[in-house]
Amino acid sequence: MKLDRKVAIVTGAASGMGKAIAILFAKEGAKVAVSDINLDGAKETVKEIESSGGIAFAIKTDVASENDVDELVDKTVETYGTVDILVNNAGIMDGFEPIGEISTKKFDRILAINTKSIMLASRKVMPIFLAKGKGVIVNNASAAGVFGGRGGAAYTASKHAAIGLTKNTAFMYADKGIRANAIATGAVATNIAASMTNISQLGAARQGIGMPLNPRIGQPEEIANVALFLASDDSGFVNGAVLTADGGWTAY
Repeated sequence: MKLDRKVAIVTGAASGMGKAIAILFAKEGAKVAVSDINLDGAKETVKEIESSGGIAFAIKTDVASENDVDELVDKTVETYGTVDILVNNAGIMDGFEPIGEISTKKFDRILAINTKSIMLASRKVMPIFLAKGKGVIVNNASAAGVFGGRGGAAYTASKHAAIGLTKNTAFMYADKGIRANAIATGAVATNIAASMTNISQLGAARQGIGMPLNPRIGQPEEIANVALFLASDDSGFVNGAVLTADGGWTAY
C-alpha cells in the first residue's frame, strides 16, 4: 500500500473529489481525517471507509475559520499522533462574475475558502512537518489557476493564488523534506455547481466559449488517483509542480 501508516487530512471530503481522495487514501493504508462543513456528509464518507476496513474520523470544519482549522489539525494529532499528508481540497465557485460585477463580500468569501484556507492549514501543519523532516501538501487548484477563462474574477484569482502559495511553499521548504504540489483539475463531476449563485450572463457566456473544446467530464476517482501519486513516495522528486488533469481540455 502506497500510504501505509501515514496520516492524512482531506478537506472538503464529504463529496466529490475530496470524498474520492479520502476513500482511496484509506484504501492505500492511510488513517484519514475527513473534514467538511457538511458533517453528515463527512460521516457518510467515514462509513464507506470503515466498511472496507479503513480507518477514519469525521470532523466539521469551516476552512475559512482559523479556529476550525486549528481544531482540525489538533484533533488529527490527538487521534492519530501526527500528520503526514495535507490535502487542501475544499472550495467553492463564484457565479462567473467578471470584475465589474463581483461584490466585495462574495470576493472575500471565495478567497477565504479557496485560498486563505490553504494558508491556514499549511501553516498549522508546518511545525509538525518540520519536526519530522518530511511532509506532503496537495492543493486542488483547478485549471482556473492556470488560465483566465475557467471561472469568474473571484474564482480565477483564488485559484491563481493557490498555485502561488503552492510554489512558494515548495521552494521555501524544499530543503526540509517537505513537498507541495497542485492539481489543475478540469471539469469534474462534482456538486460544486451548487455553490454558484447570481450567475453572470456576461461571465457565463464568455466562460462558455471554451466548453466545446472539453473532450469529456472527469470523474472524482480519476482526480483521487492523481492526488495519490502526489501524496505518495512515487512523486518523491516532484515539488512545486502543477499537474494538469483535464482530459486534454487545455492542451489546445
